[in-house]
Amino acid sequence: MNENNIAVSVDKLEKKFGDFTAVNRIDFSVRKGEIFGFLGPNGAGKSTTIRMLCGILTPTSGTGSVGGHDILKEQERIKENIGYMSQKFSLYEDLTVEENIDFYSGIYKIPEKKKAERKEWIIKMADLGSFRHRMTRTLSGGWKQRLALGCAIIHEPRIIFLDEPTSGVDPIARQSFWSLIKDMAASGVTVFVTTHYMDEAENCDRMALIYKGSIIAMGTSDELKTKFMKNEVLRIDVPGAEDWIEKIGSLPSVRETALFGTALHVVVDQARTAAKAIEDLFKKEGIAIYKIDVIRPSLEDVFVSLIESYDKDGSEKSKSYSQ
Repeated sequence: MNENNIAVSVDKLEKKFGDFTAVNRIDFSVRKGEIFGFLGPNGAGKSTTIRMLCGILTPTSGTGSVGGHDILKEQERIKENIGYMSQKFSLYEDLTVEENIDFYSGIYKIPEKKKAERKEWIIKMADLGSFRHRMTRTLSGGWKQRLALGCAIIHEPRIIFLDEPTSGVDPIARQSFWSLIKDMAASGVTVFVTTHYMDEAENCDRMALIYKGSIIAMGTSDELKTKFMKNEVLRIDVPGAEDWIEKIGSLPSVRETALFGTALHVVVDQARTAAKAIEDLFKKEGIAIYKIDVIRPSLEDVFVSLIESYDKDGSEKSKSYSQ
């Protein structure tokens, strides 16, 4: 990867809180203009990592740079040159949409002659025109997120960090929000986004999966589904699917079983062997109406499989984490 094209890079980045290792010597780099997803369950180390990159937390060890600035020595420079939006972004509820934008233009020291231009750009970008005089507390979660994004990028940063930006927002608002993110990336802005919604990750150019403070896989969506997914996945359509999770999951040929809508996704070592075992189980239980298909794994399937393998394989990473 060309170093001149790198927006964010870290090497052996670590953060400890007492005896607890929140981030365990991770390495990665993010290209300029890329949407980079940092994925993992709650408590995996996502927010701790993003706060180190934004100059809010000081790493215990390791090195890194954001926009060419050292995360250990130039934290204030980093804060001046990035956008940062957390799931608890501090909008002022008792201010109108316009007043919030005006407030943050002051925080980021936007030149007076440019303030009006930036405000109108944000209102248009976020489609907030009909809400500009509305008190922020009266907005829905999705519109608050749009306003929060606008306030985070009012100073035109080339790198923006979004920490669980759509947490608690309805699916339609989430989709709309991601359209804004894609538009920013298309204009050359680097977007670093953390999320635990695996369906959202499909919008990312590349992603890293973090679990228990360690990165356990990294690549594009297709790479994760092929290179890192060693198991096969079966889709099981059967009446009362949720009632079969435990029974199917107990079969020796099955590694993991999860409910997806009204069907089951079953992670297995060998599809043919597992399908035969499941068919035998249904026959034994007197079930005649069912369907078993081999399917392409979803990112959630991949992540579940990788987490299970990480927890079971006794890897050196797992050992080092527990020390």
